[in-house]
Amino acid sequence: MVAPTIIALGGSLLYGDHDVKAWLGQLRQTIVHVEGNGRKIGLVVGGGKPAREGIQLAKDLISDRFRLDEIGIAATRLNATVLQTMLAEIGCNVADVVPATTDDAASLFEQFDIVVMGGTKPGHTTDAVSVAFARDAGSAHVIIATNVSHVYTADPRTNDDAKPLEILTLKELQDITGKEALQPGQSAAVDPIAVNWAIECGLRIGVLDGRDIRRIEDALEGRPFEGTLVQPE
Repeated sequence: MVAPTIIALGGSLLYGDHDVKAWLGQLRQTIVHVEGNGRKIGLVVGGGKPAREGIQLAKDLISDRFRLDEIGIAATRLNATVLQTMLAEIGCNVADVVPATTDDAASLFEQFDIVVMGGTKPGHTTDAVSVAFARDAGSAHVIIATNVSHVYTADPRTNDDAKPLEILTLKELQDITGKEALQPGQSAAVDPIAVNWAIECGLRIGVLDGRDIRRIEDALEGRPFEGTLVQPE
């Protein structure tokens, strides 16, 4: 079996200020095209607005950060169910469950062409889940589609001098993200835990603005894409 392609879809892509309905239609066409070419694809969906709002609602009442993480994970699985149902509706050979572990997700490729999942357990984001999914499915790379165009030298939202990076190593990315786990509701260009695991696995990571489906398609097809390519040492 050819190794599946794993894509992490940031929750912001489902709840952003772009035309989400049109974006979902384009994503669906892209996945149908990939499946039609006899390839397999895994989608790992983030929590986005529902996760943030759920955590915000509960954080003054729940002090345990792992309990807060579980709220965010529930939101990711809700979003995964939306995509899974959307693909099943048009006849895609998509797994009929949202798996709770990356090992279970990888095993579903024996029967299905498409597997959609969300988070797994507290302590890391769906970026890290996508890296673990790729590892368990035998994939060599992960596409992280988010709402920023590149990995930057600093946070572009707060630093006007931040510069986009087109290529760097996993170790250089780790120098930017750090090694410590994010707090519930926090975000980063790439989850530091995902970077740590990618270093252990020797995976390549492509980081791109997933609001432009063409960038996802370019990365899927192995063409040069607008974004950041992160390579092992």
